[in-house]
Amino acid sequence: MNCFCVEGQFIDIDNSEIFSAEIKVGEGRIISIRKIQQNSSLPYISPGFIDAHVHVESSMLVPSEFARLAVVHGTVATISDPHEIANVCGMEGVNYMIDNGYKVPFKFYFGAPSCVPATPFETAGGEITASDINKLLERKEIVYLAEMMNWPGTVNRDPLVMEKIALAKKYGKPVDGHAPGLKGDLAVKYASAGITTDHECFTKEEALGKLQLGMKIAIREGSAAKNFDALIDLIDDYPSMIMFCSDDKHPDNLAESHINELVSRAVKKGKNLFDVLKAACITPILHYRLDVGRLKIGDPADFILIENIEDFKVCATYINGELVAKNGTTLIKKVENKIINNFNTSLKLSADFELKANSEKVRVIEALDGQLITPGILGRIITQDGLANSNVESDILKITVVNRYEDAKPAVAFIKNFGLKSGAIASSVGHDSHNIIAVGVDDESIAKAVNLLIEVKGGVAAVDQEEQIVLPLPVGGIMSAEDGYEVAKVYTKIDQMAKNMGSKLQSPFMTLSFMALLVIPDLKLSDKGLFDGQKFEFVDVFTG
Repeated sequence: MNCFCVEGQFIDIDNSEIFSAEIKVGEGRIISIRKIQQNSSLPYISPGFIDAHVHVESSMLVPSEFARLAVVHGTVATISDPHEIANVCGMEGVNYMIDNGYKVPFKFYFGAPSCVPATPFETAGGEITASDINKLLERKEIVYLAEMMNWPGTVNRDPLVMEKIALAKKYGKPVDGHAPGLKGDLAVKYASAGITTDHECFTKEEALGKLQLGMKIAIREGSAAKNFDALIDLIDDYPSMIMFCSDDKHPDNLAESHINELVSRAVKKGKNLFDVLKAACITPILHYRLDVGRLKIGDPADFILIENIEDFKVCATYINGELVAKNGTTLIKKVENKIINNFNTSLKLSADFELKANSEKVRVIEALDGQLITPGILGRIITQDGLANSNVESDILKITVVNRYEDAKPAVAFIKNFGLKSGAIASSVGHDSHNIIAVGVDDESIAKAVNLLIEVKGGVAAVDQEEQIVLPLPVGGIMSAEDGYEVAKVYTKIDQMAKNMGSKLQSPFMTLSFMALLVIPDLKLSDKGLFDGQKFEFVDVFTG
C-alpha cells in the first residue's frame, strides 16, 4: 500500500485539544503526525466510531452488507453478538458471520454467544454448548463472552453459567451483561460474578448503580430501544465508563445514520466533545482490547474526516489506510454470499389461529414505543361463536408465534399498541429463537402474512385486503445477502405500509421482533405460550 498524507484539524482525545496536522499513512498504519499551520477550513480528523454492542443480524443484512452501509457514517468496527443466527443455525451460523465479515475491509469483533437457546421455554434451531464456547474463545476473532442474559442463573451461581464465565476468564476475555432493571443486591451479585458491561439500562438510577459496581454502560439507541436521553448525563461523571451502541438497527435506520448520530446529539446537548468521542471511539478499544487505531503513531490507520463537530457529517472513512467511504458513498464492493437456513414448517390455515374463548377478560402484552419492556395489563376482547377475537376498537389485537423449525400448533395471545385497523404484519425476525411472529386484526389476515414468510423461508410481510408486501430474508430467515441499500428501500416501503394500516409505533417491525424475547420482562409470547418474564413461568391468556 502506497504512502499518503491527510491534512485536517486533528482531534487529540487524550489531551483534549484540537490542532491542524498532517498525518502520514503507510502500509495501513500511521507513520507520523505533524503539526502544521492552523487552518480552520480543513475537515476534522477523528478516530473511527465503534458500535459497542450490536446484533448485525437485526439490520436484516449479512455482515458484508452491514459494513457497506455503516462505513458511510464513520463506523470502523463493531462488537457483534452473533446469537441471533446461532439460535437458528448453531455453530454453523457463528462461523458464517465470521467468514462473511472477513470478506470486506471492516473490523468485526464477535463474541461467543452465552445463551443459545436463550431459555428452555421456546423452540430454537441451534444450541451453543459450553464446549462450543470454549472452542470459540480460543479464536482471535472472538474477543468476549457475549451478553449473559441468564441473570437469574448468574446471581444464583448456576454451575453451567459459571462454567461459561470461567472460560472467558481463562482466556482473559471480558463478559458482557444483559440485566434489564436489575438493582440492589441482585445487581451486586450479578456484577461480582465477573460481568463487565450492560446495555439494557433504561433509567439513570439503574445505570448509576451498575457503574458504581464497576460495570461499563453502553448507552443504547437502536430502532426499537432508545435509552440515550435517559442515560447521556452519566457521561459527565463517568467519561471513561460509557460507550455507545445500537444493539438492533434496522436497514432503513442504518442507511440514515449510526453511532455518528449519538455523537452529534451528545455534543448538541452540551456534553464535552472529548468525553463523547472517548465513548464512541476509545473506551471500546481499551475494554475489548481491539486492534483498532486510536490516531497514534504506529496504530492501524482507522480514522474519519468530519465536516464539522456539530452535525458530525462524515466526509471520508479509512480502515487500515484504505478509503472505504467518501462523501456519503460506500466504496466497499458488494461480495458474493452463500445462503444458510433452518426453516421447516408447513403452510397454515386461518383456523390454526383460532382461540377458544374462556372469558372476555385476558392478559394483554403492552408494547411500549422505544422500549423492550412490556408490562402485562388486563383487557377485554371480542368473543363470537365461542372464539376469542381482536378488539380493534380498543387496540387489543391477536398476536401469534409460530414454530418455524417443525409443525406445531401456533401460540396465540393478545397485544396492545400496535394500532392496526386492518390486515396483519409478520416477521421471522423474532428474538431470540426467530420463530414467526405476527400481529393482526383477524385470523385470515394473520394466516396470509404468516404463509408469505413460510413460502420464502423467512422475512417480513404485511397484508391488507388486496395489498401485500414481503421482504425475503433467506439467510437464516433473518438476513438478506442482497444490496443493503435496496433492502433498506423495500423495508422502508413495508414499514410505511404497516403505518398506513394504523400503527403509530416508530418501528412496528422492530417492536414486533421483540415480543417473543422472554428474557425481557414483563409479559411475552413464545411458540409454547404466554410467558411471565418476572416469574419465569407460563401464564394463562384468560383471567376470568
